[in-house]
Amino acid sequence: MSEELKSKVEAALDKVRPALANDGGGVELVDVTEEGEVQVRLQGHCYGCPFSQMTVRNLVEKVVKQEVPEVTQVVNVH
Repeated sequence: MSEELKSKVEAALDKVRPALANDGGGVELVDVTEEGEVQVRLQGHCYGCPFSQMTVRNLVEKVVKQEVPEVTQVVNVH
């Protein structure tokens, strides 16, 4: 993963972290693949929440793809 791409993704994740923190959660960047897949791990109350997939798709992926067009998808890994 290029350091430039990784830092762009981290900056995008910084934009969603306050919303996740409001619910007692967080997000950690695990990896960015050569294909543009961003792998994240939800933390705190977000980890294991029944709505975690919706959170990743509707919040995290939406913001990351807006900020970093090279990203193809965001997936939650455990």
